[in-house]
Amino acid sequence: MKINITARKFKARDTLKEFIKDEVSALERFADDIIEAEVILSFQNQKESVKIAELIIRVPEHTLTATCESEDFEPSVRKCTEKIITQLKKRKTKRIKH
Repeated sequence: MKINITARKFKARDTLKEFIKDEVSALERFADDIIEAEVILSFQNQKESVKIAELIIRVPEHTLTATCESEDFEPSVRKCTEKIITQLKKRKTKRIKH
């Protein structure tokens, strides 16, 4: 799986990048056909205390997205991965039913 990390208007530190890679790599337990994962980190327009993480997962025939915000990037990324896990489980149950 290819993981792209984009930090808008700032430079992400290496520890944050490693944390993101670990969190996103854990998604492979729920779907082994993930092609690409893209993480976009940004601040809210006028408030720098609100940090936004957007996670885009590409699997065959689908693109799954989740956007979360909190006061720090780590909780935002963690919430996004939880949302994506829910979407992956739902996708899997739909595939099994059909």
